[in-house]
Amino acid sequence: QVQLVESGGGSVQAGGSLRLSCAASGYKYSPTCLGWFRQAPGKEREGVAAMDSDGQSRYVESLKGRFTISRDNAKNTLYLQMNGLKPEDTAMYYCAAELSLGCKTAMQALGVKALHFGIWGRGTQVTVSS
Repeated sequence: QVQLVESGGGSVQAGGSLRLSCAASGYKYSPTCLGWFRQAPGKEREGVAAMDSDGQSRYVESLKGRFTISRDNAKNTLYLQMNGLKPEDTAMYYCAAELSLGCKTAMQALGVKALHFGIWGRGTQVTVSS
């Protein structure tokens, strides 16, 4: 059974850093696309960054430069390095995966969209205080 488990969340002060990890298991073949999303209380889930199996990445423009996505295929683990955290980054962060090849084209053409991902983790909370 496919499973995504996020870790690395926590509470930090503004300007601090966190590194989120997402361990994927239960796959026969590695996911084509892996991504990070976040959802703040009272808001819709939004994309953060995603990466395909070729190493091509996409970021939400507003987060580019502060957040970095990376992927260790040998460990089936996705990472999100978050620097210069701001209180508005406070949210539940979710890892997502998609096995179908179509997600690569969709991701490059349309950006980081939740509808392109079919497998989700339970999330890890990030809280940034001012």
